[in-house]
Order: sequence, then C-alpha cells, then structure tokens
Amino acid sequence: MALLQDKVALVTGAATGIGEAVAELFCAEGAAVLALDRDGPGVEAVAARIRARGQQAQAAAADVRDRAALAQAVGSVIAEHGRLDILINNAGIYPRKAFLEMTEAEWDEMQDINLKSLMHTCQLALPHMIRQGSGKIVNISSVTFFLGFERLTHYVAAKGGVIGLTRVLAREFGPHNIHVNCITPGAIKVEAEKRFVSEEQQRAILGYQSLKRRLLPLDLARVCLFLSCPLSDGMTGQTLNVDGGWVMY
Repeated sequence: MALLQDKVALVTGAATGIGEAVAELFCAEGAAVLALDRDGPGVEAVAARIRARGQQAQAAAADVRDRAALAQAVGSVIAEHGRLDILINNAGIYPRKAFLEMTEAEWDEMQDINLKSLMHTCQLALPHMIRQGSGKIVNISSVTFFLGFERLTHYVAAKGGVIGLTRVLAREFGPHNIHVNCITPGAIKVEAEKRFVSEEQQRAILGYQSLKRRLLPLDLARVCLFLSCPLSDGMTGQTLNVDGGWVMY
C-alpha cells in the first residue's frame, strides 16, 4: 500500500525545485495534492503533468503573503476532500544582500515570505487537523541557520525563526495528535541555483559534504515523505538536516 494512500496534502512553492518534487512524490504515494505557488502557469503545468499520470493533483496560484488567497486554497481543499492531512511549508526566496546595504523593505519581504507565511498557512490548516484529530506539518528551514552565511542575514534570521516556530507548534498541538517537524536542506541542485552559485562554488560545496554528489530535490522530497507518513509517528518538534553530511550535530 502506498505510504500516503487517501491522504490530502497542501504543498507551497510547488512550481519548481523541492516543492515540485514533493508534489510529484506525494501523488505517486497515493496522496491528493494541492500544489500552490505564485507562479500560476508554472504550478498548473506541474499539476497537469501529475494528472496525466492518473494521479490526483490540483493547482492554486497564490502568493503566500496573501492570507485571503491562502484561505481560499485551504477552503477549496476542504470543500473537495473534507480534510487536510499534510501541510508542507516550502515556499521561500533567497536573495543575497550585504547587511549594511539592506533596506527595511528587503528585510520585511524576506520575513513575510520565508517566515510569516507559515503563520498564515498553519493558522488556516490547524483547525481542520484538530477537528480530524491528526495532521502532519513539515517546515523547510535551511542549513545556513547552523553555519551563518555572509550576505544572508535576513534569510538566516527567517530560517532560524522557522525552527523556533516548529518547536513551539509541536508542543502546543501535540495533544491533538498533530506532528510538526522541520528540515534544514543543504545545497540543493535546482534550476534557480544558476543565478547565484558559480561553478567554483558548486565544487566547493562538494568539498564540504561527506557525500560527494550534489543533492537533488528528490532527496528532500523523500524526507518530507518520511515526516508525512506513519513511519515518523513517534517524532515531533524535530529538525532533520539533509545536507549530504556537511553539518553534523
């Protein structure tokens, strides 16, 4: 039996990269997935490709800063399926900027997308999970929280907040049989990487890792699957580092 048979999942940032891989893997494991992204055509293409394989996927074009749009997306899931079992908070941005050159608007945009959006999605999803008496939430943070990276102050601060949020939600909603865990990805080989990582930096990444290959979105999707299925029923409030053996703690 598929690991997510008859489960219903919402995946944010699902038009490309990690979110796209999660949506595809979850559908292959029997879930019905609502793939959400502000790139409407991109996320619809992902959902259409999944449906062409005979699996269940729908697309929602929404910016994770727009609570009304998120509420509409969650409402559509409940209207169609009557439940929401899994929430994958993956949407995020990764602009680099020196701290003393950073504007307040740039700081706020980072916090709004990479951290505050999780408040919106969790507040919208949790009442349904409480009603069901079960739920799995997986938040995507970053290995940069453990390392500290220059020109990423706003990003690292937001991703550290994701870990803190995960721990508190796990405490608060554990009595409702709701599991809240976190993943800190390392350097994942995605299409967008070409815009900000040189070939020299890519080679350096392999030098840091214990595993001498680039990690792929599927590597992260598989850990999301583990944290979203019964195999992880004894875990909550945890942060799993998926970085090829770069940071060990």
